Amino acid sequence: QLQLVESGGGLVQPGGSLRLSCTPRGNTLGYYNILWFRQIPGKGREAVSCISPIGVKNYLDAIKGRFALSRGSSERTVHFELRDLQPEDSAVYYCAAKFTSQVRTCELEPNVDYWGQGTQVTVSP
Repeated sequence: QLQLVESGGGLVQPGGSLRLSCTPRGNTLGYYNILWFRQIPGKGREAVSCISPIGVKNYLDAIKGRFALSRGSSERTVHFELRDLQPEDSAVYYCAAKFTSQVRTCELEPNVDYWGQGTQVTVSP
């Protein structure tokens, strides 16, 4: 069993930045991609970024150049830097894990194995 513990999020003005973090705990053996999704009220969860076990990254076009993934010093923690935030970025952000044997790719796909608890990001003047 894998648990994903999220931190970060909050309220920020347009143009501001936030850092979200996702730390896997429990049975962390094996290779898994870490994905970030966001969900606006009334809509489904949308995959916006992915990082593979060897650091291959993939981003939704709408966030390229503004949001960036990185790994923390422990290598297990994944940070998601959100920059130049706009009101349309307001959503609940979820991290997720998907076990994989393909460490050189990371697809933005909806089917994952574990979810984090979600963290609210609100962008408002």
